[in-house]
Amino acid sequence: KILEYTCHSAFFVSIVIVQWADVIICKTRKLSVFQQGMNNWVLNTGILFETALAAFLCYTPGLDKALRVYPLRFWWWLPALPFSLSIWIYDECRRVLLRRYPGGWVEQETYY
Repeated sequence: KILEYTCHSAFFVSIVIVQWADVIICKTRKLSVFQQGMNNWVLNTGILFETALAAFLCYTPGLDKALRVYPLRFWWWLPALPFSLSIWIYDECRRVLLRRYPGGWVEQETYY
């Protein structure tokens, strides 16, 4: 059961890490994160709180029975980072195309 609970924890943590990229790319439609900046402290606090909550749920004793999670080693938090980074890079490239070719195919297909 320890392996199963560890997998539950790793999957939960990977969702949290990928949500970092999701919330950052939802800040603006066309501006890059470098142009917009990370000045929204409510958003920054939310990212930190989400991460702290994930750590709390993974490392609190007794939750292995209640939530079926198990403490993770630090290295097991890292496999989701390339996926989070690839989502962010994809969206930055999409935004470059939106700014460079306004009204083009990319804007028609991906702009909401």
